[in-house]
Amino acid sequence: MDIRLTHQSIEEVAGDALIVGAALKRGESGQKKLALSRVGEAVDRALGGLLSELYAGGEFKGEVGELASVYTMGKLRFRRIVVVGLGALEKVQPLQLLRACSTAARHLQSTGAHSIALACDLQGASLDEEMQVQAEIEGALLGIYTFKKYKRSHTNGNGRGIEQIQVMVERGSHYEQALERAVALAEATNFARDLVNEPPNVLTPTELANRASLVARQFDLDCQVLDRPQMQELGMGGLLGVSQGSAEPAKFIILHYRGAPEREGSDLVLVGKGITFDTGGISIKPAERMHEMKGDMAGAAAVIGALYATAALKPAINVTVLVPTTENMPSGTAYRPGDILRIMNGKTIEIVNTDAEGRLVLADALSYAIEKEHATTIIDVATLTGGIVIALGNTIAGLFCNDDMLTHDIIKAGREAGEKFWRMPLDEEYAEAIASEVADIKQTGGKPASSATAAKILEHFVGNAKWAHLDIAGMDYIDSKKPYQEKGATGFAVRTLAELILARADS
Repeated sequence: MDIRLTHQSIEEVAGDALIVGAALKRGESGQKKLALSRVGEAVDRALGGLLSELYAGGEFKGEVGELASVYTMGKLRFRRIVVVGLGALEKVQPLQLLRACSTAARHLQSTGAHSIALACDLQGASLDEEMQVQAEIEGALLGIYTFKKYKRSHTNGNGRGIEQIQVMVERGSHYEQALERAVALAEATNFARDLVNEPPNVLTPTELANRASLVARQFDLDCQVLDRPQMQELGMGGLLGVSQGSAEPAKFIILHYRGAPEREGSDLVLVGKGITFDTGGISIKPAERMHEMKGDMAGAAAVIGALYATAALKPAINVTVLVPTTENMPSGTAYRPGDILRIMNGKTIEIVNTDAEGRLVLADALSYAIEKEHATTIIDVATLTGGIVIALGNTIAGLFCNDDMLTHDIIKAGREAGEKFWRMPLDEEYAEAIASEVADIKQTGGKPASSATAAKILEHFVGNAKWAHLDIAGMDYIDSKKPYQEKGATGFAVRTLAELILARADS
């Protein structure tokens, strides 16, 4: 993919299509008026006011993601112009801009465009211009993503996808850092989407470890993969217990990025749930939609993806990624309801439902973060509970955190990445539901407040560290095609974590 900034004028740049942004602003009389991007205004003049006529005639209303195409008839070196709506000018945020550019780029790819240009940055928007440039590039790269490697007959448009993206910026402006960040964040997100979209017969725990090792080799990171004997020596009873029913061996992946080698230890430890297929085990799930359980490693994909972006951008910070990965399968050797498992930190958990396996593997990983990495700040990411989907739907991810500043930083990073989080309660009363008569903790507190009681279980394994738990169930996958994205993995949380890491490195 050829992605570049250009300072050329509208008369000089050529391509199959140009995407221009259009928002709505209030005039002096209070009436809504069309607000085109700087390049959009030049295009409108070159085409004799055609874009303004589309709005005046009611053919284009400027709503977020709305598209209108016009052909230049040789008046410009682009065959056509696509106007994309961005909504109210004063309310334009990264998410709206990102999705609008995703929608436009995706539409153009489906209709056979190979070379496109972006010109969606708006004067007077609440976002600074650098953030706008980053969002429009990210949006285009996320929008043209497809996962068709197993379809023999797949083509984009007339046989090829988009191969060149030019970003039109003003002369004298310097947005190279925005371009670099956008490409790194989008590539990392699409890498995570590939992992989640892979079929479970391909992406086994061993293959997930192989993919993590490839990232380590690409960016010269430290990588270690623990096998069963090493896990036994460490006492990882949760991960080993869940893996008992599977013929696929469990793995424990450790990645280190050392951007500040003069400092000892990690400034941040990321933990990702890596269940590469979840049948529910003995407490087996219904057959309907079980095939989507290949995505139960979306938390692992998110933290590996975040490290991918971090390593590409090289901030001065130390980050560790830990991924406990296994399948959860029913068999004669599977763990059972009624079992008691001992976690690495010595605490015991009474098993109630083998489909609540994520908290068991995360418990070992969090214990490892405290005991071996001496973590002071931990963020874990997991498709942990169906309860969070009941609470927040498919719009916002749940955020459980024991530190107000860390909560603030994650929500802020999410806002900049166009990803939403809502802080959920960790009140001590929820601990009553997970009290066990035969072990230190009971594995599940039942359906009431299930996402909160699951988080309370994880809290037992984070010691005195600042800790956040991101429950991304419902956010990791969309089950129907959207104008801005195909059905499948979203790569949710990759960009939020990367933005957080970059902000911490700059502070």
